[in-house]
Amino acid sequence: MEELTINNVTAGYNDIPVIHDVNIEVHSGEIVALIGPNGAGKSTVLKAVFNLADVVSGRVYFGNKEITKMPTYGLLETGIAFVPQGRLVFGSLTVRENLEMGAYLVDHKEVKQKSLDAVFNYFPALREKQMELAANLSGGQQQMLALGRALMMTPQCLLLDEPSLGLAPKVIKEVFSKVKEVNKGGTSIVIVEQNVHAALEIAHRVYVLANGRVVAHGPAQEFHNLEKLKKLFFQQP
Repeated sequence: MEELTINNVTAGYNDIPVIHDVNIEVHSGEIVALIGPNGAGKSTVLKAVFNLADVVSGRVYFGNKEITKMPTYGLLETGIAFVPQGRLVFGSLTVRENLEMGAYLVDHKEVKQKSLDAVFNYFPALREKQMELAANLSGGQQQMLALGRALMMTPQCLLLDEPSLGLAPKVIKEVFSKVKEVNKGGTSIVIVEQNVHAALEIAHRVYVLANGRVVAHGPAQEFHNLEKLKKLFFQQP
């Protein structure tokens, strides 16, 4: 399994930097949470890795391979997948068709079926509803479908952007339980999350961003102190 390294990355949109000199390491098989106030640049970190933000300077590596500005298909083939916020599914397609879209780079029918079976094992509800239109799923089921679609390429590293967004507390708990299960299967995970408590419950390590910079990092247990988090979140630039 490869490690993800974000090395001194400055990135943003339309020549306007959002994150500055960000350094993050994701070790093989761990869950790393990126937390911080709104506008801190957490999502931009993921988008910089997945070539959806403009990297102005710095480098991104996966193992010994530089992946800075690599196109999406190259990132998927390398072993990195991205689940953006908002439960983006193809509502007019069935659950099964959505999942198959996630494996569009896979030529072998047997390999695709093996991935599909693995996803159904993680998310039994998707197996039951595989012939239903994705638009008819609940919010939680749509989030699981988005996760499942990303897993169809059997990634080594999964980038998750706000998976709890808009979900009820009970559903959030279920989704995060599935994320933890996927991680136990060997997939490294980087999760951006506003629900700090939920993120800390599953993360091995944490990076705190404020004003586009990493202001603290360490084992998750070091960030359960609410007063410490408040000070970190609201640092002045």
